[in-house]
Amino acid sequence: MRSRPVLVYDGDCAFCTSSVRFAERHLRLNCEVTPWQFADLGALGVTRERAEYELLWVAPDGAVRGGAQAVAKLLLGAGRGWAVAGALLALPPLRWLAHGVYRSIANNREKMPGGTPACAVPTGRRPG
Repeated sequence: MRSRPVLVYDGDCAFCTSSVRFAERHLRLNCEVTPWQFADLGALGVTRERAEYELLWVAPDGAVRGGAQAVAKLLLGAGRGWAVAGALLALPPLRWLAHGVYRSIANNREKMPGGTPACAVPTGRRPG
C-alpha cells in the first residue's frame, strides 16, 4: 500500500500539464503527481481509458476518484482555504455543478488556454 495519494493527469495535454503546474506552485500538495503515460496504471487500479478521460486521485487504500471529485480531494489535501473549497466541491448540489463544469472543460480542453489538438479527449471516450 502507498503512503501518499497519487494524482494522475494527461501529460500529453498542455492544458492539463499547465493546470497541474499551477497547483504545484500555489497549493501545498500532499500527493505524488504523475502523468498517466508514465504511471503503472495497473498497480494504481485504473485503466488507460479512464486516465485519458479524466484527472484521477488514487488514495493510499486504492480508492479512486475522478474528475471534479479528484480536484476536491486535491484541494482538501492542500490545507488552508483550499480545503474549504475542496469540502464544498464534495457536497451536493455543488458536487453536481462541479461535475458538469469539469466535464465541459475536460471535453473542450483543446480549446482552453494553452490547449492544443493533442489535448482533445478521444471522441469515443466522451459520454453520450
